[in-house]
Amino acid sequence: MSVVYINDSFVAEEKAALFVNDLAIQRGYGIFDFFKTINGKFIFIDDHLDRFFYSASRMHLPVGKSREELKNVLHGLSVKNNIPDSGIKITLTGGYSEDGYSLKKPNLIITQKALSFSHNDFSKGLKLVTYEHQRQLPDVKTIDYLMAIWLKPFIAEKGADDVLYHKSGIVTECPRSNIFIVTNDDRIITPADNILKGVTRKHLIEVAKGKFVVEEKNVSIEDIVKAKEVFITSTTKQVLPVLQVDDHVIGNGKTGAITLWLKEQLSQLIGVAQ
Repeated sequence: MSVVYINDSFVAEEKAALFVNDLAIQRGYGIFDFFKTINGKFIFIDDHLDRFFYSASRMHLPVGKSREELKNVLHGLSVKNNIPDSGIKITLTGGYSEDGYSLKKPNLIITQKALSFSHNDFSKGLKLVTYEHQRQLPDVKTIDYLMAIWLKPFIAEKGADDVLYHKSGIVTECPRSNIFIVTNDDRIITPADNILKGVTRKHLIEVAKGKFVVEEKNVSIEDIVKAKEVFITSTTKQVLPVLQVDDHVIGNGKTGAITLWLKEQLSQLIGVAQ
């Protein structure tokens, strides 16, 4: 069993608990962020903390610790657990609310789990199915994944790997990843609005701008269907090719050269990231 951090204490995972009147339980109110460690190194930690503090501010949740204090806790947890390749999740809840509706002092929970980095999904590619939905407060990394989980039977029924949200035909994101397309003239485009701007997305854009034209703007389902390549990015997935969306095969149905190049470049960048 691993060690978990709750508020000001490190506790064994089996003893970690919240009271039932926490707003995370009563109303699904809270935020989180998630980053990975590779060989014990924190990957893009400052970017993730930037987003964590931003999400907390947007949700009116005081973190109660400075960035440096939080880093010290994270390092302490990492030492105690000694899991070189891992995912670390920082959660901030709405707090213990007597009326089940009013914000109180947040509870801070940090967990760490072993994470394996498989390349199987990259080799076989993904199939996405589209669904019309717009997340609330899309710029905030909230704990609300209601629609994504509710859609799991639908995704399975369609023989897909994940769902791609859109609003009136304008795509936004997958529940846990950002989407990119490569046009026939090798421009790389990713949705700009009504999305959570992922940390991996940010670094991929920076890498891609060194060689390609990169645009952040509206992407339609029609743009997806006509694209030469489509791929998604996230902390755990890094870069994964999308070979089919609904009934439409993307490009020639194989992983594209630009997707492969970006994956390799991002892997090199993560190898030296702190």
